[in-house]
This record gives sequence, structure tokens and C-alpha cells, in this order.
Amino acid sequence: MIKSVLVIAIHELAIKKYGGLLGIRDSNGLASAITRPLMTFDQHELYPTPVLKAAALIESLIKNHPFLDGNKRIGYVMMRFFLLQHKMDIKATQSEKYDFVMSIANGQVEIDQINAWIERESFHF
Repeated sequence: MIKSVLVIAIHELAIKKYGGLLGIRDSNGLASAITRPLMTFDQHELYPTPVLKAAALIESLIKNHPFLDGNKRIGYVMMRFFLLQHKMDIKATQSEKYDFVMSIANGQVEIDQINAWIERESFHF
């Protein structure tokens, strides 16, 4: 799975390129966000598919606000990074991607709707 050092490095690159505040606001929130996709109960994965894992990752990174700035951006980037590792990508338009991320940040969608959006807007390569 994704390591916190990788998320921090990508966050720093994004902040340097697009602007914003560098820094971690909540290291426990970051750790929680990146380990959530691996959670199990009674030896069964709670998020057994790559899409469900990606949905848990983006939701947690956005809602946990682990960084001082750029949480929506890093959430989307890490979701896409994870999907790319599984030979998947997103085909949605920039506007659709923006609306999707904002709907997560505004609490308008939950994990099931996030999963459905990724399923609908992703493709295998």
C-alpha cells in the first residue's frame, strides 16, 4: 500500500508547483487515511477491490485534513496514483473531476457513492 513518506513527498511537489501552505497538520490523520484501505474485520478486508480501496483513500485524505493545505488535491492525486498501480485511470472531464472532489469535501457523498463514481468513470488499460 501507499507509504506516508510518498504522500508527503507528492504533497510537497504539488504545493511547490501549484501553491499553498506546506506542512502536516495532523500526522495521525494522515496515517489513518493511508491505512484505511487495508482495514479488516474478522480477517476479511473491508475494502476488497482496488476501486473500494481508492474510494476509501480519497475520502479519508480529503476528510481527515492531514495537511495544512491541498488536502483535496492530494486526495485526488493519491486516488489516481493507486488506480494507476492497478492499471486503471479516470476518464472524467476536468469539470467532472472537480465536482467529484468537491462533493467529497462538502460531505455530499459517502463511500458507496464515491465507489460508484470511480467505477463509472474509470477504465482499465
